[in-house]
Amino acid sequence: MNEHPRPIDVLPHRPPFLFIDRVSALEVGVSAVGHWKLNGDEWFFPGHFPGRPTLPGVLMCEAIAQLGAYTLLASPEHANKLPLFGGIDTARFRRQVVPGDELELHAELGRISARAGKGSGKALVNGEVACELDLMFVFG
Repeated sequence: MNEHPRPIDVLPHRPPFLFIDRVSALEVGVSAVGHWKLNGDEWFFPGHFPGRPTLPGVLMCEAIAQLGAYTLLASPEHANKLPLFGGIDTARFRRQVVPGDELELHAELGRISARAGKGSGKALVNGEVACELDLMFVFG
């Protein structure tokens, strides 16, 4: 049973741009594990690519960032802030993600100041890394 708050109750994102379905592990302000099940009906698959639907890599980066934001915003200290992308470093895409796959997302926060912070994360499918990155965020 998932005792963590629903992503929609923590994040400012809303469908169709809320990618995290659930959170299975959370250390507030430190790290989290989340999940995104791709059923094939998502808005981007028909155009990316017709006849060979593939999750855009940039949306994997966004899903990892959303989980990082969830980790941060679950803390009362940061609950009313708006973390925005400040940069993506060393993003690597290791495997294709297709309809029916479930992404297991991992986010870990690093240094956080009053104006910005850093984090890292990865997305896995069946234990195989699909994407990994380091990111920066700023508070908007």
